[in-house]
Amino acid sequence: MKTSAAYRLPLAASLRPRGRGAETPRSGFTLIEILVVVLIITILATIVGVSVVKEPGRARVAAARAQIKVFGTALQLYRMDNGALPTQAQGLKALVEKPALAPVPPAYRSEGYLESRNLPADPWGNPYVYLVPGAKSAPYEIITYGADGEPGGEDEAADIASSDL
Repeated sequence: MKTSAAYRLPLAASLRPRGRGAETPRSGFTLIEILVVVLIITILATIVGVSVVKEPGRARVAAARAQIKVFGTALQLYRMDNGALPTQAQGLKALVEKPALAPVPPAYRSEGYLESRNLPADPWGNPYVYLVPGAKSAPYEIITYGADGEPGGEDEAADIASSDL
């Protein structure tokens, strides 16, 4: 089968870039592409924001659990430095200032054991409860009584204890 010369393109012509500005390839995003990405991010942020606003109780519970774990880490550091945990009478306050009650820790860190120099309250504004010894044969227990500030309760008012984490 023979092809006519009219239908064949010369090799050089078929490889030559076509159109205006086709000599150099361009990369990057168009304004429309950027706007679409910003729109998608805005929609996702709105969905997440609405979810968090609807669930402040769960956020407080998560914050209390995280704070109890931080206390646990600080107590372990205290025990490593001083050979024993703070007594129940010294309480969690021993993590932010050197106890004056016996036994006075021999190697207390001048900066304390928490990032803040103030002992944080639970997310509902109540103090954490520190027990020595703790439940389930634990050396200590840290408890928050939840939204109602009373032992027991359900949902947001349920107790959160270090022995359950």
